[in-house]
Amino acid sequence: MDNIVLISDDFVENHTNFRELISEIKIGFSSRKTLVPIRHHHNFPNPEVNSDSTLLLMPAWTPNNNAGIKIVTISPENSQYDLPSVQGTYVYLDAKTGLLKAILEAKNMTAKRTAATSALASSYLSKKNASSLLMIGTGALSQNLIKAHASVRPIQRVYVWGRDFEKALKVCKDLQNEAFTISAIENIEDKISEVDIISCATLSKTPLVLGNLLKEGQHIDLVGAYKPDMREADDDTILNASIYVDSYEGGLKESGDIAIPLQKGILKTSDIQSDLFDLCSKDELLERDPKEITLFKSVGHALEDLMAANYYYTQFTNE
Repeated sequence: MDNIVLISDDFVENHTNFRELISEIKIGFSSRKTLVPIRHHHNFPNPEVNSDSTLLLMPAWTPNNNAGIKIVTISPENSQYDLPSVQGTYVYLDAKTGLLKAILEAKNMTAKRTAATSALASSYLSKKNASSLLMIGTGALSQNLIKAHASVRPIQRVYVWGRDFEKALKVCKDLQNEAFTISAIENIEDKISEVDIISCATLSKTPLVLGNLLKEGQHIDLVGAYKPDMREADDDTILNASIYVDSYEGGLKESGDIAIPLQKGILKTSDIQSDLFDLCSKDELLERDPKEITLFKSVGHALEDLMAANYYYTQFTNE
């Protein structure tokens, strides 16, 4: 047990190069060597705050190499305790022997692997010259998503919207020294029709991305709405966009952005263009119609966690 490595959120925060992390995750999706069971998804009530919490168990292993499992709780009402909604721990193992190699605090790791995955999808689906981004949401993911997207596209202007305008201002202040300009907006409608990329990471149960406000050629990145009764984009958005998911197993079932349109019959499974396994396995980038609206729905995948854990473990042990 003396050789077990403990990797903190601070280490992850200070040792992330998004281009490197994106490359690591891309290798995982393209190689198809990692085995990933469907994650365990359990809701449990918390009557004191009148809200359900969610427990996620996300295992993955690459035979003869590494393995791991992430244990996550999502508690939407944590803001009243001044705590992040998402809490988690990652257990990193040697796949051959089963020995425990490391325990990682998973809050920052999850945020950064999620942002890196969205940016990986954007590298295939958004315009190569995309220069503007609207960030909808001001939680822990927002800053990471902005920086990750800016690592794969020449982002020059960023706009941030949140239900709490003060939180949007704080995101802008924290990123004021980045290479792009960044400003908070009070209404989504002010910029949604202008930007090249829209990234949305919220716990909303009602759509925030409205199809009648979109323009040709935009890329939409939906990261929140992790339950079947949650939605970040409306039916018009789904009808007018080419839909991509991180994985078919989770993407078609776990989020209301896809599950509800499927149930209503306005979307068919065959309408889903591709997942990240297929995208990353292609030798060449997609031929993108400049007028096409693309939409990437991320629900999270245990492969991303295993690749991220390996990335940070390698950095930690090489220091």
